[in-house]
Amino acid sequence: MIRISNHYISRISLLLAAIEAILLLLVFFAGAGIRFVQWGGSVAELVFDQLPGAVLFMVVVMVCMAALGMYQSDAKQDSESILLKLLPSLAMGFAIMTLIFYLFPDIYFGRGLLAIVMLLALLLILLERTIIFRWSGLDHLRSRALILGAGTSAKELLDLVEESATLQNIKIVGFVPFAAEERSVPAATIIPKISTLLSLVNQYAVSEIIVATQERRGGTFPIQELLECKICGIKVTDITGFFERESGHLRMDSLYPSWLVFGSGFNQGTLRTIIKRIFDLVVSLLLLIVMLPIMLLTALLILIEDGRPLFYHQERVGKGGKTYMVIKFRSMFNDAEKGGKPRWATTDDPRVTRVGGLIRKLRIDELPQIINVLKGEMSFVGPRPERPYFVDLLTAQVPYYNMRHSIKPGITGWAQVRYPYGASVEDAIEKLQYDLYYVKNHSLFLDLIILIDTVGVVLLSKGSR
Repeated sequence: MIRISNHYISRISLLLAAIEAILLLLVFFAGAGIRFVQWGGSVAELVFDQLPGAVLFMVVVMVCMAALGMYQSDAKQDSESILLKLLPSLAMGFAIMTLIFYLFPDIYFGRGLLAIVMLLALLLILLERTIIFRWSGLDHLRSRALILGAGTSAKELLDLVEESATLQNIKIVGFVPFAAEERSVPAATIIPKISTLLSLVNQYAVSEIIVATQERRGGTFPIQELLECKICGIKVTDITGFFERESGHLRMDSLYPSWLVFGSGFNQGTLRTIIKRIFDLVVSLLLLIVMLPIMLLTALLILIEDGRPLFYHQERVGKGGKTYMVIKFRSMFNDAEKGGKPRWATTDDPRVTRVGGLIRKLRIDELPQIINVLKGEMSFVGPRPERPYFVDLLTAQVPYYNMRHSIKPGITGWAQVRYPYGASVEDAIEKLQYDLYYVKNHSLFLDLIILIDTVGVVLLSKGSR
């Protein structure tokens, strides 16, 4: 994994992105050569003339592919799975390019050329991914890891690696158990410690040691040997850091206060605050302009089906524990909580209207929160805001829950795009692990990734209730 602005990106994902950026540019110029076969100028003049269109085409297609999860580490990479995501990605790219042509006629380069390059892109990217994921040399991009520990934490680590798809980032060479430790991993994966850790590292060509145990007291923990390995250039990773890096969340059962206090992240500097506020204003205003016709249509449909009010205002907990009134399109009947006690939303909730069910699936009900963002009560990206009743309930039961209130809540967020809708204390714990990752590592780069992922979540109706 490579760390970019506090967020971890798979080496293999970066390799794919780099290769496909070049491929898409080449595809565009090849398409231009086919389309303008009667071109009277030189090849250099043709390339220079078509370069802006080529770059725009490359960016749009890669954003669409990213939105549909083609660069995520859990993406399946067999030919059928690639095709099932590549086709809608290119279709979405075609639609966006057509819209851009309509809004900015000066960059129009013709639907004939666009159709040619889309077809070439489909064939070449499908071929490129098939070749790459059948290439045995891909293993060289994966970190060879030796796991220190063979107990339950080590078994969870092994399960995570085995369950991940083709883009997994490490290759486990074996587990080195502690003497008094109950072993939970397969016996065939055990490496007896008959010499020093550094000798094992050299023997198995290891590039990383992952410490998969929380028990580090007494004389059995090889701190000096780990230090020796680190001095020799071997990466030493704590299991908490491993889960953060590979899964994009902080495991609650492996967190401990000193790691949170002394670890990296949790930066809330003035510059980051200013950049995030500018980002919030720009994205919110652009979305408001683009989505205004849909918002007006939604308001009309709500009025026709169930009358007024069109919006509902509900108390939520924001930054620093301060409450504010969130604004959403009303998606439930007026007497949805006539008993007075807040309730979790459920699948096929009978309180939801027909229009409400549709706008929830498409996340249109969230759009009026743009007003909360413009007022400074929310950010566009951040943890989902909860009601005071549930905050009090979860704070009493879930450690570190209040840490999510150290930044502004958001319309969309890391937990929303990585985990389905939460409707229980257990779901809240799972989502908190993603929220804590965002609180620890939030940056403009991560915000952009979340925005791209949000498009895929909306298009595929993931996690709606």
